[in-house]
Amino acid sequence: MPRKKTTILDLQSAARGYTEMALKVLSGIGSNGESESARVSASNSLLQRGWGTAAQPVTGENGEGDIRITMRTFVEKI
Repeated sequence: MPRKKTTILDLQSAARGYTEMALKVLSGIGSNGESESARVSASNSLLQRGWGTAAQPVTGENGEGDIRITMRTFVEKI
């Protein structure tokens, strides 16, 4: 009997089923983790999932001005 092909949506749905458990684990590590880096990492993960990541400004060269995009097309002669 052939195996059922797993789709991305099936995988997402299955992973989302662990959301509550994962949040409990992360909050436990954030509160009781044995190292500073473990607590920071868990806390960052919780914040990113709850609030999203901070917007990153997009600026030109050296952080100033407009963005300049240069597009070049190369045509090979046969």
